[in-house]
Amino acid sequence: MTQDVESREVELEVHGKKRLFDVDDPVLPKWIDENALESGGFPYKKKMKGDEYDEELSKLQAELVKVQFWLQATGKRVMALFEGRDAAGKGGAIAASSGHMNPRLARVVALSKPNDREQGQWYFQRYIAQFPTSGEFVLFDRSWYNRAGVEPVMGFCTPQQYEDFLVQAPQLERIIVHEGIFFFKFYLDIGREMQLKRFHDRRHDPLKIWKLSSMDLAALTKWHDYSEKRDRMLKETHSDFAPWTVVLANDKRRARLNLIRHMLQALDYDGKDEDAIGKSDDKIIGSGPGFLK
Repeated sequence: MTQDVESREVELEVHGKKRLFDVDDPVLPKWIDENALESGGFPYKKKMKGDEYDEELSKLQAELVKVQFWLQATGKRVMALFEGRDAAGKGGAIAASSGHMNPRLARVVALSKPNDREQGQWYFQRYIAQFPTSGEFVLFDRSWYNRAGVEPVMGFCTPQQYEDFLVQAPQLERIIVHEGIFFFKFYLDIGREMQLKRFHDRRHDPLKIWKLSSMDLAALTKWHDYSEKRDRMLKETHSDFAPWTVVLANDKRRARLNLIRHMLQALDYDGKDEDAIGKSDDKIIGSGPGFLK
């Protein structure tokens, strides 16, 4: 079967050194392999063990089931946005969060590019149509924040549209919270070597190749552009009523556990078990733009 992923060899500057990275080379470069986990200031030298992760995740997923019963009984609504760099682990975090909830009331939204009709609408309009109804838990795999990152970096919106978005997004989110929706915004951050490692893994795994797009490869040389847009997005759209929660996600297991804990800690649901939830790891998860500095 022919893959539609473009071959790409690029020269990258990482930690002040110029490096060649070829996603098609079946051998992962040593400089990536040795530095991936601790890249981007990640605080751990080893990944969390699988057995420990499975045990903790099972407890947290049981709490999420309680949350769903509570939502059904009270009619309350929850909405969570998952943003981050390409290959940051957004999809896996969403799957871990929603995996044992009733799919009729826990819905994942991953919108494709807007069609002709949607392009003529107010930018936020097609997202608003996906907001939760009574008793529903909605998880966005990327959201309206495409306009704060991917679109301006790749030239898919005008500079004025980008500036307008940064003004309008907090206004919309104030309304969301005022409406009584429990609203979470997660930004998953990874180091550059970890991103390259995951791109390489996807390229050479027949079960993951679909995750690697031409857009991913086009973004290889735009790391600093994405960093600038990330920093401004966090600064301009972090607020007391709709804060950004930043998660260091080089270790997917730790990232998933901590973002689920964060949601559970914020919800006052029936039968809440604080011991099962445990404590958040403040080395992994924090609030707003200051956490990345």
